[in-house]
Amino acid sequence: MMRIVSIKFCPAGRHYHFAAGDLALEPGETVVVETARGRSLGIVAAAPAEVSEDQAPPEIKNVLRKASEEDIRAQNNFRSREREAFYFCRRRIEERGMPMKLVRAEYLFDGSKVIFYFTSDGRIDFRELVKDLAHQLHARIEMKQIGVRDEAKLVGGIGICGRELCCCSFLSEFSPVSVKMAKEQGLALNPTKISGQCGRLLCCLSYEFETYVAAKKGFPKIGTRSVVNGKNVLVSDINYLSGRITLRTEDNQTLAVTLDEFDQGQTKPPETPVPPQDESSFPLLPPEPQKTVRTTPGPRPAREGKGQRPPRPDKAPRKEYGPSKNQRPQAPLQGAAPAPAKGSPPPGPPQPSQGKSAPPAGSGEPSKKRRNRSRRKNRPKTDDRNGKK
Repeated sequence: MMRIVSIKFCPAGRHYHFAAGDLALEPGETVVVETARGRSLGIVAAAPAEVSEDQAPPEIKNVLRKASEEDIRAQNNFRSREREAFYFCRRRIEERGMPMKLVRAEYLFDGSKVIFYFTSDGRIDFRELVKDLAHQLHARIEMKQIGVRDEAKLVGGIGICGRELCCCSFLSEFSPVSVKMAKEQGLALNPTKISGQCGRLLCCLSYEFETYVAAKKGFPKIGTRSVVNGKNVLVSDINYLSGRITLRTEDNQTLAVTLDEFDQGQTKPPETPVPPQDESSFPLLPPEPQKTVRTTPGPRPAREGKGQRPPRPDKAPRKEYGPSKNQRPQAPLQGAAPAPAKGSPPPGPPQPSQGKSAPPAGSGEPSKKRRNRSRRKNRPKTDDRNGKK
């Protein structure tokens, strides 16, 4: 028997099998393993499991030991140098005008080798570029060409669903995706809707493909003609999750039926409403208290021992009072007769005055008029007639 453990080299990386030996390993621990490109630090993805030697993968590598604090500190030191190596390599690519896109630079565990990941449409002659990098970094250089899906996995990002990309969060291996999966799920074949950040079809199209294939069994295809309720109908739409089939009749009316009704060619009659239960089966409630209704108030009855109030006599004429003490006496108008004294006889016809007489009508002499004191009274005291202060 052999103890096999799964190791991954990044959070959402692919799982590789290694021989655990006698080491007691737990998921999440960091270990030092021997790989084809040298020693590397990996993370335990699953607890060791015992398998027979026949079932073990060929040429399996061993787990050397658990990583110490010095190993983790050395790796963090080389991680800080990866940024400098990345920008130096990209500057050399731009100076030489090479048709390639640099994605990432990675140092090995011991710093003896640097791997540069890039994407390109064709083959690239980067021999001169490797010489410049080796002279600057003093390490072995490896140029590795990757695809657009691997690029999205290394770079990361947010998908159209608003969550982190599947390939850089939990998807360890890429599965083949085809347009047929989108057709089976009834999605619109719009490239912007079914394509991911890498420009390829969405990986999530394969998650529910088998569920839709199993749900479609027994359902007719869209466009199938049949007879339901004695009418010729055409299948226009199918909701596989709810099991409803939408039919269109010859007079352009729609009808929604289930799969059983479609197979039988007859729809079920509508359900009759449930009749109300007998009132005797309900518990008796206590009678509600009677509410007193207020009526319109009428005339109050007469008090006992007292008669009604006598009717009110006619109103007497108002008593006239003289001027009050605070009221000023009004000055008589010019040319008007003085008011008669109290107790004197009423005045007779006006007597012509012996002094100055009023100018006759038609003469050119103007008559004196009384000045309008109300306008002067309402005018501001600070302004004169011309509006100046």
